[in-house]
Amino acid sequence: MSTPSDQTYALTIDGEAVRTAATIDVRNPATGEVFAQAPAADAGDLDRAVAAGERAFKEWSRAPVAERKALLLKAAQIIDDHAAELAALFTREQGRPLPGATAEIKGAAMWLKAGTMLDIPVDVTEDSATRRIEVHHVPLGVVCAIVPWNFPVLLAIWKIGPALMAGNTIVVKPSPFTPLTTLRIGELLADVFPPGVLNVLCGGDELGPLMTTHKSFAKISFTGSTATGRRVMESAARDLKRITLELGGNDAAIVLPDVDVDAVAAQLFEGAFHNTAQVCVATKRLFIHEDIYDRLRDRLHQLAKDLPVGDGTQQGVRYGPVQNEPQYRRVLGLIDEARREGLTLLEGGAVPERGYFVPLTLVDNPPDDARVVTEEAFGPVLPLLKFSDIDDVVRRANDTEYGLAGAVWSADVAQATAIAHRLDTGTVWINQNLQSTPFTPLAGAKQSGFGQENGLPGLLEFTRPKAIYIPKTPAKAAAE
Repeated sequence: MSTPSDQTYALTIDGEAVRTAATIDVRNPATGEVFAQAPAADAGDLDRAVAAGERAFKEWSRAPVAERKALLLKAAQIIDDHAAELAALFTREQGRPLPGATAEIKGAAMWLKAGTMLDIPVDVTEDSATRRIEVHHVPLGVVCAIVPWNFPVLLAIWKIGPALMAGNTIVVKPSPFTPLTTLRIGELLADVFPPGVLNVLCGGDELGPLMTTHKSFAKISFTGSTATGRRVMESAARDLKRITLELGGNDAAIVLPDVDVDAVAAQLFEGAFHNTAQVCVATKRLFIHEDIYDRLRDRLHQLAKDLPVGDGTQQGVRYGPVQNEPQYRRVLGLIDEARREGLTLLEGGAVPERGYFVPLTLVDNPPDDARVVTEEAFGPVLPLLKFSDIDDVVRRANDTEYGLAGAVWSADVAQATAIAHRLDTGTVWINQNLQSTPFTPLAGAKQSGFGQENGLPGLLEFTRPKAIYIPKTPAKAAAE
C-alpha cells in the first residue's frame, strides 16, 4: 500500500484517472509544510467531466433503483475496506487526530450504506373513480458538489450518496486545502460505477466559480461559508440552477442552573471544540446561568489545560491544528483583538510552535457585541456568556444572522424542550450536541442557508416533482 508521501494523485473523469500538468501544493497543517501535490483541473477538464456526466445520465437515470443501491453499497464497502489507508492520508492533509479521521472514513461508509435504506416515494394525490394523479420524483441531471475542508469525506458522501441514488450523475470538487482523500476515493471507486457517473475534480480558487457558472449543471450542492454561499447563489441565478446551501453558523448552547456541572462539562467542551472547533454546528456561544457560571467556567478551563493538542499522528493527541493558514491567521486575529479590548482570555495548555496550532481558548463573559461573540470563529475560541433570565437569553441566542443549530441543557427536559421551540435554528439538541443521522434532515434558518441534507427530504433535493394525470375508463363505458 502506498503511503501518503509517495503516492501520486489524479482526477477521476469518465471513469479514468486523469493527471494534469498544473498542480497545487497540499500542506500538512501540523507542520505547515508541503507534503504532496494535487492535480489542478482547468476549464477543459471541467468540460470533459460534465460531458461525461451528461452521457452517463441517460442510462444511469433509467437504471433500476435496486441496481443503483447495489453499487452504492459496493462503494461503501470499498471505502470501509480502505479505512486505514484513507484515515492516514486524511490526518496528513486535514490535521484531525487519527482516531477522529478513522471515525469520519468509517462514518462516511456507514452513511452511504444507510442512505440506500431510503426509498423515493410516488405520491398519489388523487385516486378517484375518474382518474389517478401520481407525483413522481425524477432526477435532475449532472450535479455540481462543492465540499469544504473541515469534514471533506463525510460531507462529500452527503452529496454523492443521494445524488446518485436519485439517478443523477455528479462532479465533486473537494477543497484545495484537503483534496487528496477525496481524490483517492474517486480512484478507488472508478470501476464501481459506469463511466461518467462519479467524477472528482480539484483545483485552485478559480475552479469553484467555473463550476457554479457552468451552464450544463442542473444543480449545485454547496457546503461552506455564508459569504461564498452568496456568490454561489448569484452564479446559479444566471441559469436558474437548483441549489442547496449549507452555510455558516454561530450556534448557541444554553445551560440552565439545574444541570450537574461535573456531569456535563466534558460534553459541553467537546460540543464546542470537536475537530478543533471547525464544525459548522459546534457550539460557538455558550450561555451559562449565573448561578453556576463560575463553577462551569473553571471546569471548562481545566479541561482546556488538560486535553492535549498536537500532531494528529501522535498517540493520545485529542485536538489537532487549525486546518489551513488563512483560517489560522483569522483565529489568531480574533484572539488578538479580544486581548487588545481587555477581555479575559483563559487559555489551555501549551501547543506546538510549528504548524497551525492555537491554544484551546475560553473568553470569560465578553460583551455581546464583541467580535469574538458576533462572528463565527471556526477555530478553538469559545466565548462564555452569563445570563439570569430565560426570555433574555433566548433573545440573545437568536440575535444573530445565522440559524444552523443550538442546544439546551437542563435536568428538566420539558423546560428545555419549551426553550428549544423558541430557538430560531434548523436543529436543536437537548442535553446532547453534534448529533446527526442519515435519516434526519439538516437545514439552516436565516443566513445559514436553505435546502436540506440527509433523510428523505435531503434525497428529494436531488429530484424534481413530475405529476402524471392518469384517466380511468368509466365502468359503464368499459362494459359497453
